[in-house]
Amino acid sequence: MSTRTRQILSAATVLSALVLTACGSSAADKGGKAEGGARNPDSLVFATIPTEDSTTLEQSFAGVIAMLEKETGKKITFQKATDYAAIIEGQRTGKIDIAVYGPFTYVLALNSGVKIEPAAALVTEKGAKPGYRSYGFVKTGSDIKSLADAKDKKVCFVEPNSTSGYLYPSAGFIEAGVDPEKDIKPVMAGGHDASVLSVVSGQCDLGFAYDVMVEHQLIDKKQIKPGAVETIWKSEIVPGSPAAVSDELDSGLKNKIVTALQTKANADYLKDNGFCTTVCSVGDQGNWGFTKVSDAMYDGVRKVCATTKDEQCQS
Repeated sequence: MSTRTRQILSAATVLSALVLTACGSSAADKGGKAEGGARNPDSLVFATIPTEDSTTLEQSFAGVIAMLEKETGKKITFQKATDYAAIIEGQRTGKIDIAVYGPFTYVLALNSGVKIEPAAALVTEKGAKPGYRSYGFVKTGSDIKSLADAKDKKVCFVEPNSTSGYLYPSAGFIEAGVDPEKDIKPVMAGGHDASVLSVVSGQCDLGFAYDVMVEHQLIDKKQIKPGAVETIWKSEIVPGSPAAVSDELDSGLKNKIVTALQTKANADYLKDNGFCTTVCSVGDQGNWGFTKVSDAMYDGVRKVCATTKDEQCQS
């Protein structure tokens, strides 16, 4: 990893710590500790970050949070984190109890010593396996036909901690014989939607984002026209974004949360039990909900880490 990328990450970590400190009282500050030192706070914090410039993120998780409040008997506060670094630091310090990670940042959190258990991962449809792909795309008509053609071009990534917006594309470049640190001009767009829009506007020659953003979301919202971009690269399947629960919580409380996420945090259950009354989906991507997941499912991310030799993977 280059000095430039390390500086981006260092700045993000410092900013995240400041944001979390500014939040004042937190899950770690409220309530007592159960026998053996485990936390059993009066209230819990559920955190995630938007996949795009979303103003409805909290609303999209409202049904899940209401269900978890009923299952645990706890007040649950929703927190929209500034970035993935904020979520990692929040769970490390006990200020966040339940967090929805990207696959890469879940692995980063574990590697950096954060004590969490993967409970469930988001799926788009009932019965689907948790996973998606990273897409590399260009403006339709571009001379770039493969990642090997991207040398000396301006390339939009999402952010250094993004699985489909940075890590998997970096591995793709390496496999194509392109050094993602030296052979291209990287730009951190800050969001999957921003990466696509930057390519459409000509600010970047090539961009990366997760598949649904490229194929459906921006088109459905009429932010880009069908056929505005052409996909020139697809990654292998990326494991789904996991919801992880702090291992420092009382075991009984943690087990209630894990079981609820695996069996009840989905559109069918939430609608049937009155937790949502209109269109019922989970998260700002319109997912069906969560399904059970295990740590072993993220071995593919670890394999990509080995390919890229990204220093973040060793943190």
